[in-house]
Amino acid sequence: MKRIRATLRILTVLVTMAMGVLGCKGPPPTNPGVIAKEPNVLLWGDTHVHTSFSPDARELGTRSADPNTAYNWAKGLPVVHPYTQARVQLERPLDFVIVTDHAEGLEETKWNDVVEAAERHYAPCLFTTFIGWEWTSEAAGRSLHRIVFMNEGAEQGRQLVPFSARDSQRPEDLWSWLEETSNRVRTDFIAIPHNPNLSGGMMFAAVDSEGMPITAAYSETRMRWEPVAEVTQIKGDSETHPALSPDDEFADFERFPQSDAGNAPEVSEGSYARSALLRGLKISQAVGANPFELGMIGSSGSHTGLASVDEADFLGAPPSQPDAEKAPAASAAAGLDGNDLSAQGLTAVWAEENTRTSIFEAFKRKEVYATTGPRIRVRFFGGWDFDAKQARKADMVNVGYTFGYPMGSDLKKAPKGKAPSFLMYAVKDPEGANLDRIQLVKGWVDAEGKTHEKVYDVSWSGGRARGPDGKLPAVFNTVDLATARYEDIEGSSALRGFWSDPEFDPDLPAFYYLRVLQVPTPRHSLYDAVALGIDPGETGHPPTIQERAYTSPIWYTPESTRR
Repeated sequence: MKRIRATLRILTVLVTMAMGVLGCKGPPPTNPGVIAKEPNVLLWGDTHVHTSFSPDARELGTRSADPNTAYNWAKGLPVVHPYTQARVQLERPLDFVIVTDHAEGLEETKWNDVVEAAERHYAPCLFTTFIGWEWTSEAAGRSLHRIVFMNEGAEQGRQLVPFSARDSQRPEDLWSWLEETSNRVRTDFIAIPHNPNLSGGMMFAAVDSEGMPITAAYSETRMRWEPVAEVTQIKGDSETHPALSPDDEFADFERFPQSDAGNAPEVSEGSYARSALLRGLKISQAVGANPFELGMIGSSGSHTGLASVDEADFLGAPPSQPDAEKAPAASAAAGLDGNDLSAQGLTAVWAEENTRTSIFEAFKRKEVYATTGPRIRVRFFGGWDFDAKQARKADMVNVGYTFGYPMGSDLKKAPKGKAPSFLMYAVKDPEGANLDRIQLVKGWVDAEGKTHEKVYDVSWSGGRARGPDGKLPAVFNTVDLATARYEDIEGSSALRGFWSDPEFDPDLPAFYYLRVLQVPTPRHSLYDAVALGIDPGETGHPPTIQERAYTSPIWYTPESTRR
């Protein structure tokens, strides 16, 4: 038996090496009943996982879950939960993961362990790991954290020591270090801002770290290193906020903490992705470069080593710390009940193959999107010559790539007399709930320099008609609060859409992104309430949730504002 196992291990290594040399096979055929075969594959991953190598994770009780545990969990192998010591297993493995322990706790020996673990678990075409860490700046007591990862492997990783907040609290100094190290080590980096909702407006501020107005050089440098932002994770959602988007009926989603759960963070335009996108348009008008042309991703932010985002099986939250003085430096979760944390999110990547190079390049071109956990399949293309018939074609994706631009792109000069048009589809998670609707979010700056936003319902389920106020009736909620079960009889398994901007002005910059909503399903706090035999209202949170996906935007930048 041992000889057989050894032989299998050798064969696995040889196959992996061969695939790495010869390249991965082409994308598998997709469901012909929904969409035709497509030119690239959809990969699912988590870019933000902490293990026992992070000081705050250790203080919260994560002592047995090291990087190897995190990788084995993500690959779907059985592991031991660091708190309960129970055997747990991820039913649906991920395609890629980044272990991102805090640089401030990674002395050289542990950094070498981080590098070697990432290299050992990397299996091109099958499972991708990246070498990364977290830069944990707390400038003025505000969260300015970034996830940093590189596109190369152990050879380059051994030649550097991660830049930490002890080196500097300023993002500009991080970017300078990335520039110098990239040239010295011959690797590339991506830095991902996360939890802007906890930054007190500083993550997407209108000024630099010295309080000076943002310049074109600052904008270009920031976009060189920070092409995407994490907009949903365990410490809440950062797409938008009701105070910033009062006309958006779905803006009040997974705030952290809820108003009755602790001291709510300051609400500011610099703390949320949608208002940052708007601010970026305005700055671009002034200086000719946009510092916040951000793609959107989601990650778990787990501090247990387990990338766990399933509402029904939420294993990634730290234990409750009702007495913050017992763990003063633990994390932003200290003093909060586990119900205050969110079971989200994941990063979806459209890439040619499951390798470091291919996934990294997808991040660079922003052909990525966020979900709050479900594996909703979403496509989004913009162009100047699309029509409604093309949205219904089985080869819509090939049409989109041939005659338009995918999510993350910037549209070129507008042809005279034409408005941008968009093709889209969304397909439900095959193991999740049906879909409620596809919405298109538009933001723009008018001739007087004022910002505007509007949410359009483009495609929806159930034959519902708009009311007198122009809004759709809510989809029916089938969740049984007594059992935490729901009937997946509402909604649609797939939605398609075409939309052309009815208010387009070629002289005004704009952005467009999709938000896809599921039908209501049980929140993890409802599962807990049923298990504990308590009233769901005692958790202080809504018992149901409408999970969602956010695509990276497509921008329109007039020639007059291009540098």
